[in-house]
Amino acid sequence: MDAFGDLFRGVRAQGSLFGSSTLTPPWALHFVDGAPLTLCAVLDGAGWIVPEGRAPERLRVGETAVVRGPASFTFVDEPGTVAEPIACGEHCAAPEQGGTRYRRGWHDPGDGGPGEATTLVVGAYPLHGEIGRRLLDALPPVLRVGTGGTGDPVLDHLAAEVAIDRPGQQVVLDRLLDWLLVCSIREWFDRPGGEPPAWYAAQRDPVVGEALRLLHAEPAAPWTVSSLAGRARVSRATLAKRFAELVGEPPLTYLAAWRMTLAADLLIEKDAATVAEVARTVGYADAFGFSAAFKRIRGVSPSEHRRAGRSMAPVTTPA
Repeated sequence: MDAFGDLFRGVRAQGSLFGSSTLTPPWALHFVDGAPLTLCAVLDGAGWIVPEGRAPERLRVGETAVVRGPASFTFVDEPGTVAEPIACGEHCAAPEQGGTRYRRGWHDPGDGGPGEATTLVVGAYPLHGEIGRRLLDALPPVLRVGTGGTGDPVLDHLAAEVAIDRPGQQVVLDRLLDWLLVCSIREWFDRPGGEPPAWYAAQRDPVVGEALRLLHAEPAAPWTVSSLAGRARVSRATLAKRFAELVGEPPLTYLAAWRMTLAADLLIEKDAATVAEVARTVGYADAFGFSAAFKRIRGVSPSEHRRAGRSMAPVTTPA
């Protein structure tokens, strides 16, 4: 597991809203649910993503946009369109519920002539937990990926799948959306002149990249800088210097923050687990040391974090 792939452990299209819409101008789809992450791909035609409070973004055929929530956004034929927006969200899953051209895995051929229609595929991702938040924090409000990248074959498969109705279609669409999401974010991070997160760029370094892979593969291991350097086949001084330069913090500081991210989710997801059990899972020998580290890094105790998660209240995290 690498640092980038690890962030997708809780990101799955299964159970998320999925729609394929074929629209003829004028049209406007208003995505109202405020999903943490929404992927939009244009299979035919073109349109504009209009995020709340931000400038419109043109989306052409074969292009993909990833929109970060919770703010809503609109997909329109033209900025300032005269179309009455159709609210698309959780309750827009069938035509009788208001989604006349939008529902889970449904393809409507539209009423326009050849070349007039725009076909849009949308997947909304209900990210949960601190790992999901770590991914969201690395993304801009809207990222747009053009044609010619690794996502092009996925779009071809999507276009073929939404045009038919076969057993198991939702499973296929879910996996294709996951594939397209990873390709899109990776393409955006790798674009010329891009500014990816430090930990992402550092993965290309043979030394620091190997260290990051080890920390994510074995987060509970009793790591020291020396043991990590030994596994990466460099000196302790070399690893410490290069890691701090490329990632922006020492290896064990990075590891402590990642362990607390994992622990924060475990405390909520495994309600029956004791704090001591969670501590051991992320590499701490005793609950006291773990609790002290958790409060130092996250600003609240493990018990306070768990209570806040139970009540769905926001957890205060240090800036």
